Amino acid sequence: MNLTPHAPRSRSGLVGALALATLLASLGTSVANVALPTLAHELGAPFGRVQWVVLAYLLAMTVTAVAVGRLGDALGRQRVLLGGLGLFTAATLACALAPSLAALVAARSLQGVGAAVMIALPLALVRDVVPEARTGAAMGLLGTTSAVGTALGPAGGGLLIATSGWQAGFVAMLPLAGVALVLTWRGLGDEPAPVRSGARFDVAGALVLTAALVAGALAMTPDAVPQVGAGPLLVGAAVLVALLVAIERRTAAPLVPWGLLRSRALSGGLLMNLLVATVMMSTLVVGPFYLAGGLGLDEAAIGLTLAVGPVVSALTGVVAGRVVDRAGAGAMTTVALLTMTAGAVLLVVLPPAWGPPGYVLALVVLTPGYQLFLAANNTAVMTTAAARRRGTVSGVLSLSRNLGLIAGASAMGAVFAAATGSVEVQGATVASISAGMQTTFLVATALLGVATVVSLAVRARAAVGQ
Repeated sequence: MNLTPHAPRSRSGLVGALALATLLASLGTSVANVALPTLAHELGAPFGRVQWVVLAYLLAMTVTAVAVGRLGDALGRQRVLLGGLGLFTAATLACALAPSLAALVAARSLQGVGAAVMIALPLALVRDVVPEARTGAAMGLLGTTSAVGTALGPAGGGLLIATSGWQAGFVAMLPLAGVALVLTWRGLGDEPAPVRSGARFDVAGALVLTAALVAGALAMTPDAVPQVGAGPLLVGAAVLVALLVAIERRTAAPLVPWGLLRSRALSGGLLMNLLVATVMMSTLVVGPFYLAGGLGLDEAAIGLTLAVGPVVSALTGVVAGRVVDRAGAGAMTTVALLTMTAGAVLLVVLPPAWGPPGYVLALVVLTPGYQLFLAANNTAVMTTAAARRRGTVSGVLSLSRNLGLIAGASAMGAVFAAATGSVEVQGATVASISAGMQTTFLVATALLGVATVVSLAVRARAAVGQ
């Protein structure tokens, strides 16, 4: 049987196949979030434990993001992408059949490994086949499909959970996963010779990074392991980070090639990506609990409310990419961050006063700004990468995003839980849940302010360099 992918019929067909893979990975991120209150109630698990349904997926994506990019450079990006899609499909079935919270968390870890491939490699493959003048539009399309996936997760998942239980969200993903696998295989052409060969991978560094991230995430969710406590876990995470730095300084093939980070444009783009992802994950983790406990919405209404922002973002994604092509990635990055800052402020002010309409209005401002940021920042970062390093750079870009998503799910979740004054968030009062949400997005506003300052500094340095 010949498993060589068919030659692509057109560049647009190839980009469409990559966009579908991106959509599915984003759907995998968001479909579980709306189920968190239901899982906490049905399984009798505290907030910190059910967070791990999200964190397991994000941690797996994070620790494999750079490896994925390097594997794509060494073995062929198309082959690795197909393998990631296959793993994601199998893991989705395991999620649907999981008999317990522990089994679900394990299956979500495998799903996250597949998702790491499906998020990182499309960025590199698009840059390979799309002319530079249209890179922004192509990145905008990927951002649009990412937003569509993010919207379908809570909207469709909320309706399915309300009628058929939390497993239904994963069951519904299986046909789409199968279609994505087939269409991607058919849409990708004959694999060219890998742009790099003999690439090595820092296994020791990856293991220590995994341990450090797990320890840090557990410290932010102390009720997940109450017998240990947050203090020892934070100390352990700090020791592991110090060990990681020592390993990375000595290895011939570090997880993140330090030479890449000498570029202020690249390092600034990675930092902004991390901060923005932290804020956006806060809306997906804190949002369901606020909408349920603070505003009294059911699962279906929560899903539809959370979907409003991504739907608006999807409608503006391609336009955002074209604007980036015409106005420049640097300027649009700053505009996007200012727009997102305004949206975060509105999340603090409007929902307590106006209820669900206020929450929706704030999302309508926040998420198109996020869409514009993705198109602009991804374009700025990927256009700095040499052809032989595009897989690696896309992996590092995904790593920064995933670190932000983990921070949003764990650290910002901890801010929310602390501000409510209750470990059992689902049992807190309406007033305390509202206070927790406002505190969380005050912190988010500050993070976006830092990102805006970084954007202005990168632009100023670029102007001096010219």
